[in-house]
Amino acid sequence: MFKHIKSVVSVIAVAFLVYIFTFYIDGEMGVILLAFVLFAPLASLFFALYAQKRVKVTFDCDAYVQKGSYLDVEVTVRKTGAFPLAILEICPYASEVFVRNVKKRRLTMFNEEKTTFTFRLDAAIGGNGEVGIYAVYSCGFLGFMRFPMKAKLPAAASVGVIPQLPDIKASSQLFRSIADTVLTSDEEEENDTSMLFSANTSPGYEHREYEHGDPLKRINWKLSSKKAKLMVRLDEAVASVQPVIVLDLFRRSSVSAENAVRGEEQLIRAVFGLLFLLVKQGIACNFVYRDASGKSVMESVDNPDYPNQLLLKILSIRVIPDKRVDLSEVGSSVCACVIATTDAGAGFAAVADQLENKDNVSIIGLSVASANSTSLPLWYLDEENNFRLV
Repeated sequence: MFKHIKSVVSVIAVAFLVYIFTFYIDGEMGVILLAFVLFAPLASLFFALYAQKRVKVTFDCDAYVQKGSYLDVEVTVRKTGAFPLAILEICPYASEVFVRNVKKRRLTMFNEEKTTFTFRLDAAIGGNGEVGIYAVYSCGFLGFMRFPMKAKLPAAASVGVIPQLPDIKASSQLFRSIADTVLTSDEEEENDTSMLFSANTSPGYEHREYEHGDPLKRINWKLSSKKAKLMVRLDEAVASVQPVIVLDLFRRSSVSAENAVRGEEQLIRAVFGLLFLLVKQGIACNFVYRDASGKSVMESVDNPDYPNQLLLKILSIRVIPDKRVDLSEVGSSVCACVIATTDAGAGFAAVADQLENKDNVSIIGLSVASANSTSLPLWYLDEENNFRLV
């Protein structure tokens, strides 16, 4: 509004000066100035309207960027006619995970058919972000008028900002709790399985002495106590005793995205720090998350390289407000379940109630002050990358 007022004031000021010059200083020169003042806006209007249909704008950038680094976005402007264009105003934007100091860019195109420029964004917060161009205007060369381009604007680009993951120790209490539950389930399954064999047969596990770096889950504790040294199993079926890790990036529509993204980054760091540790220690997991359509999906994570791929997949998905994860397909036979949520307050109890057996279910929240509408234990990742029980 203020900009339009300035334009009107400028036009009035020019008209007043022409009037003074024509009637009080030099009438002949004043007529020439008056003709120019009338002609120039018409020429400016012609240039602005001509360019409305004869410009195409595209941009390109990387799909992922490391937190703390920069994302370079290259914008390309093409004109479809040979006639010179006056002034084009390009208005880019970036979402909350970037430092949003993006400025409008004005340029003019005379002989060239294509021109490019690059703007840089600071990746400040881990998570899914968006980069795009919200408007392109054709402006008259006098600066008094501006019209939106009629060509279709380029689609926004999804950009994942990769946070630095915490190095969670195997001595973490939450990890030990999950590992112990898995070991107990493993032993129970082994006892049930051994009943299928006769007295002269065995389940067929092969063992060797423990070496530094071996997953703790593959230690055969019974055999180790008999031999007075740690023994690890070389072949092991783990599918039936996989714990479930759930990522619930819940964002209330009443909360601004600027405030929500920091909590979402913190939760992603905590979940994938735990997931990396579990897989590294030989504990395969089932990971539940919402895909781009909002549907809850579950994937098995049993390869040490897969958490990295899964992290990139999560960072490419835009958070849908007021949408919680669905656990109805998880089943009731999981040995352990950890639900990481940005909001365990009102409405979260309905999510937890989808699990029939809650004996080994825990919650990962954002902090010691996180709300908990259930009776389930709530953990959070502190500043020293340790999981603490509230």
